[in-house]
Amino acid sequence: MTQIDQAADIREGEELDISAVDRFMKGAIPDLTGEPVIRQYPGGASNLTYQVDYGDRSFVLRRPPFGKIAKSAHDMLREARVMQALKPVYPYVPNIIAICDDHDVLGCDFYVMERLKGIILRQDFPKDLEMDEADTRKLCLSVIDKMVGLHRVDAKAAGLDSLGKGEGYVQRQIGGWSDRFRKARTDDVGDFEEVMAWLSEKMPNDVAQVVIHNDYRFDNVVLNPDNPFEVIGVLDWEMATIGDPLMDLGNTLAYWIEADDDESFKMLRRQPTHRPGMLTRKEVVEYYMEKSGFRADNFDFYEIYGLFRLAVIVQQIYYRFYHGQTSDKRFAIFGHAANSLEKRCKRLIAESSL
Repeated sequence: MTQIDQAADIREGEELDISAVDRFMKGAIPDLTGEPVIRQYPGGASNLTYQVDYGDRSFVLRRPPFGKIAKSAHDMLREARVMQALKPVYPYVPNIIAICDDHDVLGCDFYVMERLKGIILRQDFPKDLEMDEADTRKLCLSVIDKMVGLHRVDAKAAGLDSLGKGEGYVQRQIGGWSDRFRKARTDDVGDFEEVMAWLSEKMPNDVAQVVIHNDYRFDNVVLNPDNPFEVIGVLDWEMATIGDPLMDLGNTLAYWIEADDDESFKMLRRQPTHRPGMLTRKEVVEYYMEKSGFRADNFDFYEIYGLFRLAVIVQQIYYRFYHGQTSDKRFAIFGHAANSLEKRCKRLIAESSL
């Protein structure tokens, strides 16, 4: 059996009040006994995720980052309620165990969910997970299939149709992310004005209104350790909404780095899409369109949008580091990452036939 994904030591400055967590957990789960052991998952640059163990019973606690954050960002209560609504129609959502909106507990909203014990593919395959090209392709297709499955969910039946704002999703995203970038820009990062102008000019109409994840990546997917081709969970529903499925796919492909990409883009790789057997971005688009029925004659807009949106997310985090609102050293290079993404967007725009 391949090694199950585990939490690690808690990063300095991101410790939780153990006694407060213990009181809350025992109030929510009456049969809990003993003292909790709390560790932190190393991935993620946004919300913080902890493993809370009571003996052989294991839970996951999600909370916003420490420090000053945007008012509308990191809405833990919304994320938990979306997961609760989705669970009956999309079984890969972890069960929500408890939700806390009492800031006297940890100083923020947070929730506790079941821990899905499985494999999570981060930057590289675990050392004990061996797959040839054919098996790697099979795994890749399985992960894409779960995204297609999400986009087929009946939002109205799940009670999620009010989650979005209706038609005009594409337009709202371009306007919204452009505004967020301008507010988060720092002096050492490019202005993205050429990219934002191109996206605004080339906006297509929405192809559909469906449930979208908005951060669907390999490291948000949990695989069965006894059968790594089987997806047993999808994590991180913070940005889920009702929107355009091709925009969701564009977001996914922003992280899809291939073995022959340029070196500056490869430095951003955080999932094993470079491995032999993984689909190329072009193959992902073709496979997704064939399986989902959602189509576009030219995918350039969605790919460039995904890269731009990623750049904004990176820049928002870097803004906090730049202004001393977080001391997490991981974020020191995020300004360079934003500049690299701007160069890539400009190159793709120059090559585009749109």
